[in-house]
Amino acid sequence: MTQPILKQARRIVVKVGSSLVTNQGNGLDHEALGCWAEQIFRIGQMGKEIVLVSSGAVAEGMQRLGWKSRPAALYELQAAAAVGQMGLAQAYATCFSAYGLQTAQILLTHDDLSNRKRYLNARSTILALLNLGIIPIINENDTVVFDEIRFGDNDNLAALVANLIEAEVLVILTDQAGLYTSDPRKNSAATLIPETHVSDPAIEAMAGGAGSEIGRGGMQSKVMAAKRAARSGAHTLIASGKAQDVLVRLARGEAIGTCLLADMPVRVARKLWLADHLQVRGSVVLDAGAVRALLAEGKSLLPIGVAEVRGHFERGEAVSCLDTSGREIARGLVNYSARETRKIMQLPTSRIETVLGYVDEYELIHRNNLVVL
Repeated sequence: MTQPILKQARRIVVKVGSSLVTNQGNGLDHEALGCWAEQIFRIGQMGKEIVLVSSGAVAEGMQRLGWKSRPAALYELQAAAAVGQMGLAQAYATCFSAYGLQTAQILLTHDDLSNRKRYLNARSTILALLNLGIIPIINENDTVVFDEIRFGDNDNLAALVANLIEAEVLVILTDQAGLYTSDPRKNSAATLIPETHVSDPAIEAMAGGAGSEIGRGGMQSKVMAAKRAARSGAHTLIASGKAQDVLVRLARGEAIGTCLLADMPVRVARKLWLADHLQVRGSVVLDAGAVRALLAEGKSLLPIGVAEVRGHFERGEAVSCLDTSGREIARGLVNYSARETRKIMQLPTSRIETVLGYVDEYELIHRNNLVVL
């Protein structure tokens, strides 16, 4: 049994659904939010970094607007989300402040994470918040998206965030105890699956069924999210958010719910993605010192180590790192465009702002976004 994966993990994405943060759709359950804040504080004390993906904006907006049933019209759902997001952010800020923690609201769409420039920006922001000890609270940007708001996509958003920040574990908390052999609401003989590999082809059939009236995800969405999280090596835990102190107990190694295991470690998965699944847009030729820093010392690539820039690329795109003989030694996601790189190459990081007028990052390619070949 490898379910104590949360005990071993350092970076975790936790997703809580609408049913766990609202009063059956009648606005936010502030007592429940306080419990999540307390648990996240406690597992943070164990040395873990936590990113929270929370539903609840639409339900809060409906309550504030006096709507008793979820509207069908997209513009009305977006209006409810816009109104409710104010209350959701305020409520979380209040709850976490009781434990001396600051929070930050981040609204994302799938487009933000498919666009390489915005991908890097989002990643840098979230990692900076974690380094500052701030709890990032993420939600779908329901006021601007289209199909996602109709179906409730925060499960998949949480998986994308796990990919983004290289989380070791994605925890999806729901109103069900985990993944069963069939829908336990329809089949009393259904049994809980404590652990399996996310690549098991049988799990999709087991996960059939829709979500609740307040949330739209359903178990199928959670299984698909687990598959997506596994692409970057993250394991997924699906457990009941109604269980007492569920996050703390999981962090202590207790086996709760269903564990869907990824088939490769986080670092291996990310390096495979960087090495094999990104189209290289250009290249930089490195001096001997930069080659040594990358190959022997595992460091980031700094502008001072670049001797030549080849091709055209934009921030966030993949570039090859070549030695002076033209051999590719590494590749990664670049923090500056080719035009910008030509201006700052062979200069110390202290000169970036003077030359460009701004600093996106001090590294040309951060070691976390670079793979040595």
